[in-house]
Amino acid sequence: RTSNDGFSNMFKLRGGAGYYFADLVEAVADISPELRVRFTSPHPKDYPPELLALMAERSNVCSQLHMPAQSGSSTVLERMRRGYTREAYLQLIDDVRSTIPDVAISSDFISGFCGETEEEHQDTLSLMEQVTYDQAYMFAYSMRGRTHAYRTMSDDVPEEVKMRRLNEVINVFRTNVQHRNESMEVGKIRLVLVEGESKKSRPGKRAFSGRTDQNKRVVFPIEYGTENDRNDEEGLVGQCWSEEEIRPMLRTLDGEGTAMLQGMPKIKVQLGPGDYAAVLVTEARGHTLQGRALWRSTLRGFDGLDLNTLHGDGTVASMLVALGEEGKIAVGLR
Repeated sequence: RTSNDGFSNMFKLRGGAGYYFADLVEAVADISPELRVRFTSPHPKDYPPELLALMAERSNVCSQLHMPAQSGSSTVLERMRRGYTREAYLQLIDDVRSTIPDVAISSDFISGFCGETEEEHQDTLSLMEQVTYDQAYMFAYSMRGRTHAYRTMSDDVPEEVKMRRLNEVINVFRTNVQHRNESMEVGKIRLVLVEGESKKSRPGKRAFSGRTDQNKRVVFPIEYGTENDRNDEEGLVGQCWSEEEIRPMLRTLDGEGTAMLQGMPKIKVQLGPGDYAAVLVTEARGHTLQGRALWRSTLRGFDGLDLNTLHGDGTVASMLVALGEEGKIAVGLR
């Protein structure tokens, strides 16, 4: 089954009994509720409603989809034999975002395909403005052998025109992703799977790097409980709240709850690669986010907190950060 009626398939649809891709994703997700499941690079035709519904239902199936458009022009898409129109693609985007509201969408774009006119190029820019992608992979067209275009078309767009159009596509993406992350990410607490130290980490200013459910990279500093911890390069271990402590605290963060929160004991836990951390996003730098770790978490525990309900106005995040600045919160490297 295709994503919607506007998509065609070069291969005969199997139909009938048997397993489908959504069944495979569900089976993998069932292995462990703490295991993130992510898949990438299918054709946009391969997002039937059943797959989208499964992604919305399962918290460990990541809310991130790669949906390569290649072009925003229906005529270029036809020459590429992509099997869909601009309108069908936009309908799919609407379906995805209505089913998975917090989804991140990435895409591929090619500038200067055979016969591409200036109007067709402008169609691509307008598609990017309308969709506002979270990530994009953008290239100038380069003809390859043994393809339909190689056999039937001419690579007739001048190189300087290709590069000018590619730069315009890149600039639109960069502008949009900055605005999108500032409005959609900054101020939110995201669950980050810690991958290791950031490439820019250095003595005296060490930082972790990890990925959100939406596959966005987050860099956040490694903070320490004491000066001795800070000077211990062999085993950097600090203090942070545990998930067990944060749950009742989040449910009492108002008025008297604030005073109770400040009196809670410090729970010493370790944080390292492979752990989940609840991270407050404080800044967006293009498609990379900056943040601050608040507590070590689990996937199920974080999902059960329903932070969108608890801190829709940002109050909880602000209180946690204020306490962190007073030295109440610190995290360390294992």
